[in-house]
Amino acid sequence: MQETEVKLELTQSGASSLLKKELFDGSPTIVQQKSVYFDTSGRDLDKRGLSLRIRQCGNERVQTVTSSDGPPGSSAQEKWQRSVADDIPVLDDPRIEVPLPATSESLRPVFEIHVKRHRWNVTEGDATIEVALDIGKVVAADREARLCEIELESKAGSPAALFGLVRKVNLVTPAYIGVLSKAERGYRLVGPAPGAIKASVTPLTAETNAATAFAHLAAACLKQFRLNEMALSWSRDADALHQARVSLRRLRSLFSIFKSLFADSRFDHMRDELRWLASELGDARGIDVMIKQATTEELSSRLQEARSGAYGAVEAAFSSVRARALMIDLAEWISIKDWRRDETDEALLVQPARRFASKKLDRLWKKVAKGGSGLIDLDDEARHELRISAKKLRYAAEFFGPLYANRKEPKRYKRFITAMEGLQDQLGSLNDLATAPDMLSKLDLSDAAGAEDLFSAADKEKLLHDAAEAHDVFVDTKRFWR
Repeated sequence: MQETEVKLELTQSGASSLLKKELFDGSPTIVQQKSVYFDTSGRDLDKRGLSLRIRQCGNERVQTVTSSDGPPGSSAQEKWQRSVADDIPVLDDPRIEVPLPATSESLRPVFEIHVKRHRWNVTEGDATIEVALDIGKVVAADREARLCEIELESKAGSPAALFGLVRKVNLVTPAYIGVLSKAERGYRLVGPAPGAIKASVTPLTAETNAATAFAHLAAACLKQFRLNEMALSWSRDADALHQARVSLRRLRSLFSIFKSLFADSRFDHMRDELRWLASELGDARGIDVMIKQATTEELSSRLQEARSGAYGAVEAAFSSVRARALMIDLAEWISIKDWRRDETDEALLVQPARRFASKKLDRLWKKVAKGGSGLIDLDDEARHELRISAKKLRYAAEFFGPLYANRKEPKRYKRFITAMEGLQDQLGSLNDLATAPDMLSKLDLSDAAGAEDLFSAADKEKLLHDAAEAHDVFVDTKRFWR
């Protein structure tokens, strides 16, 4: 059974507003649900991307085994369901197509989810949409976390109607694209407090076409952003902010890399909106970098004061109607994939991802190799352009790396990424030196003791030579895609 849905996160008060507004026709069906999730002591199911739960609703119990494989916001999952008599998992069902433990004795309850579910069947034009609002909690041993989310699943008709209904919800109460399944929520509660989330490898195979590769990679970037946005809602963590900014940069780079696939008026708008949102994080990130480099107590103290205001601006941007609308637009655009209306252009979308990747990597490599020639003598603007090109090449290499798994390619990939990291580190340090004076002036900190230490000429001279050496290493490193 294939399931496609959009998940939104709400506040408790937002859910109450939604219920009072009666946005969905008719009274909801209301049920109480208790779900027990099972795994081994080593969490073997979770490590394989599987979840196993037994959900009780009244006197009925249903066991569900889920294999997750889909983009956030609009996810596709493989599910195997069956009725069971009690809270003991049944593992010998021949219909289940994924490997499970040999005996139920090796499984144990890991966490429970208790929700009050409100369910509607909504008609939007020619579309039928099932809506489920869940209000409740996740419980794991002595830990507990609130849960408030709404799932909208398209049963028939245009998927665009699904997102039309999502936007109606967002008008009633702030709604954020949800990227965590209930199982993921439980496992996060069991483990250490979640913090900054780095980009993960997105599985791509030889059978993946260019359009599918873009959809999966874009969804992964969106998920990384949302997870770090969530972390920042709990604390003003510098690493979480940095990774949120990285996720937006990766998404913008992805748009640029795959631009030839799109004949869509929405493309430029979303790329511009991503640029806007990323820029809203710039001051906070710049201040965090300077705090680490501050050499005097006065400068450090004044930067900390500026940091508070900068993080407040980030929080305002994240909670804005504009940012929420962008995330909904992205989720729709990624999942529906109506990027080219002309059927004659279908070949562009279905071309093998590896062939597409090799061409793009070649072009990006040549740009970095040529742009870094005579690096020591380049001006700050030219070095900035080189840094952007290098960053785009690094992201492209990470995006497409899984496509190159033959023979010596994985080892070449690791060496190439190491060379790219070395070059990026040096170019990043040079950029910090170049931007420090303007940032200090903007913050009215140019006269603070220790300010000049952030852009020392001696430091720049050494960094220039180190960057030139790193560029030479990059040029000499074998390209893994050739």
